[in-house]
Amino acid sequence: MSQDVRGGLLRRHRDFRLLWCGETAGRFGASVTGVAMPLVAVSTLHAGTFEVGLLNAAAWVPWTIIGLPVGVWVDRLRRRPLMLAAATVSLLLFAGVPVAARFGWLSIQLLVAAALLTGTAAVFFQTAYSAYLPSIVEPDDQPEGNADLHGSASAAQIAGLGSGGLIAQWAGAVNGMYANAATFLVSLLCLAGIRHREPRVTRTGRRPKSLVDEVREGLRLIVVDPWFRALTLFAAASNLALVGYQSIQVVFLVRSVGLPPETVGALLAATGAGGVAGASAARRVAHRIGTARATLLFELGLPTLGLLIPLTVGGAGILLFGAGGFSVSAGVVAGNIIKASFQQRYCPPHLLGRLTASTAFLSYGTIPVGALLGGALGTALGLRTAMALTTAGVPLAALILLLSPIRRTRDLPAFRMPTAPGERPSTAAGESPG
Repeated sequence: MSQDVRGGLLRRHRDFRLLWCGETAGRFGASVTGVAMPLVAVSTLHAGTFEVGLLNAAAWVPWTIIGLPVGVWVDRLRRRPLMLAAATVSLLLFAGVPVAARFGWLSIQLLVAAALLTGTAAVFFQTAYSAYLPSIVEPDDQPEGNADLHGSASAAQIAGLGSGGLIAQWAGAVNGMYANAATFLVSLLCLAGIRHREPRVTRTGRRPKSLVDEVREGLRLIVVDPWFRALTLFAAASNLALVGYQSIQVVFLVRSVGLPPETVGALLAATGAGGVAGASAARRVAHRIGTARATLLFELGLPTLGLLIPLTVGGAGILLFGAGGFSVSAGVVAGNIIKASFQQRYCPPHLLGRLTASTAFLSYGTIPVGALLGGALGTALGLRTAMALTTAGVPLAALILLLSPIRRTRDLPAFRMPTAPGERPSTAAGESPG
């Protein structure tokens, strides 16, 4: 049974509109950070290549260290206050960088610490936000809500990548961090304006479980459920390949294809626009052909065009990179929208934070490995061969989905999974199991 396409959620739902604005501002700020922080390190602190790599890695390290316990805390506590606290921490840290520079305190060690702490705040924010959306949006509106949020996130990422360099050029790399802090101020104000208040999380009369037991419960969801297991294994394999080619694509375009930096930036922005297109198409395609079939189309069909990327040459040949990168971006974003809506409907609400954190822990854990793999393959085999191997890994990762129940059904299940032995699955509002 396919999902209904209603429309107009941003127009008719004030709280969702504020959540959307806050999340979009935060994503724009995070994208600017990806440009601004390395610029500060290179232009102001004269950091070396290893130090810049360490700075980039610092934002992902918290997912592997605290991702699992954060999922437990998100399920134990109300989500909106956690998001407010995380946005406040990011605001203060990013505003603190130019302040530290003014007093002569700025160093690469302080910058890495700021990246590590803002990365920690991002773990709390993203985990809480994913679990918070179903509490303010009706089940039938969740696919549209996820499409709006993912689409705006893709657009904000494109705008942030382009704006990061312009802001640094206009205000200076260090002072440009004030603009980054301002985006988190917008996010904070939007979240503060949401009227919906979550009820306090109530505990049963049974003895509370330990943190380790609750972490194990989140991981067990992925191990025992074939749908969660397939989607998580696929995400881990896909991220390995995606980051593998993305980590060397700039070097490939400059050294192997011979493009100037300004053309590289424009080309990468064009491929990123595929995410906006994928967000726009996800719900309608899923409604027409079914959510499971759409998942295979977006995660296996479209990314196959990524095989055009290593064939890129100068002149009109750069269109091969544009077409391949656009298709991969569209497929990844559209697939993520369908997956997010499925998880929010299918996962028991009191476990959604742990599921989000557990899947992020396992899938994001391959990101640094993919970056190292891309660099190692490029060094050992050459950039074009490395691009061929890593881009081929993106559709190959989707073969995991073909070996799962997803291949044999039209739609992903739209009912709540059982949470205890013998318990019957409950149907999500507005849906039926068939």
